[in-house]
Amino acid sequence: MASPDTIRVEVVYATRDRQHLLELEVPAGTTVAEALHGSGMAGLLGQSGVGIFGRPVDVDHILQAGERVEIYRPLVADPKEARRRRAAASRSKSPPR
Repeated sequence: MASPDTIRVEVVYATRDRQHLLELEVPAGTTVAEALHGSGMAGLLGQSGVGIFGRPVDVDHILQAGERVEIYRPLVADPKEARRRRAAASRSKSPPR
C-alpha cells in the first residue's frame, strides 16, 4: 500500500507477442524518466516516444497516482501506405461495373 509520500504507477511496453507491465511504488513528484529508469525499461525508449494512457508526454512529466506510462514502438508500416494498398487490393477484387 502506498504511503502518503508515494504513489503507484505502471510502466508498460508491448511487443507483438507479449505485454510487459510493471507496477511501481514511487515517491510523489517522480517524472516519467525516473519511473522508466526505476522499472528497468528505460533502454526500450526509442524514437517513438512515451505517453500516458495514449496521450504523448515528455519524459519530464510529473506522474500522478494511477497513471500508466506507455513506451511506444516504431510503426511497422506507414498507415497511409497500408490504407492505399488495402484500397487497391479491394478495387482489384471488385467485379467490373
